[in-house]
Amino acid sequence: MSTIPPDFLRVALVEDQPLFRAMLARTLDHYDDAFKVVLQTGTAAETLRNLLPGLADVVVLDIDLPDGNGISLGVQLRRAQPHLGILLLSAHDAMDLLLDLPPDVAHGWCYLSKTSSTSEETLVGALRAAAAGHTVLDPALLAKATPRAGSSVAKLTDRQFGVLRLLAEGLSNAGIGERLGITEKSVQNHVNALYATLGIDADSRRNPRVSAALRLLEETGPVD
Repeated sequence: MSTIPPDFLRVALVEDQPLFRAMLARTLDHYDDAFKVVLQTGTAAETLRNLLPGLADVVVLDIDLPDGNGISLGVQLRRAQPHLGILLLSAHDAMDLLLDLPPDVAHGWCYLSKTSSTSEETLVGALRAAAAGHTVLDPALLAKATPRAGSSVAKLTDRQFGVLRLLAEGLSNAGIGERLGITEKSVQNHVNALYATLGIDADSRRNPRVSAALRLLEETGPVD
């Protein structure tokens, strides 16, 4: 009889490099019995044929596939399976692609770089966040984020900007407080203040942490 608990996350892997796909599967299948890889594919067409509704809780998508890309595949999957979490993996910095997602499918997408986010903890955290409908961005790339002059993000204090980056990494208020050495109440005060500065309604139907993460993505980095 399987020793996997009933609350494990079911993961589908879509990756055209067999060795990398096998490494991901081995890592997840042996991570505290918290995950089960239920499908492994290497193309968009194969995924659409086999990733049936209810099979997986979250799908890991390589952005560059032989017969398409993970973004458009993810949109198709999400419209057919509204509760499916999506984690994008890329060998390049392509986080800004999340800004072009259609609004009806924009929740529950996470992004990690294959080259910068290599720890099990980062991968596991992003998978859990995606399955819960949250957005987590690559922490190594976020560490390089600089607010654009004149943007609402640029109006944040240094502490608020630091909290926003950790929020975008998917940390809870308790986790942010531990990282910064401040109380959870102080973190919540900073979160409320940055929501106000960014014009994000904490009571909106859309998850405000997702909105804040996407605003960070939109208003940092070089001007096109």
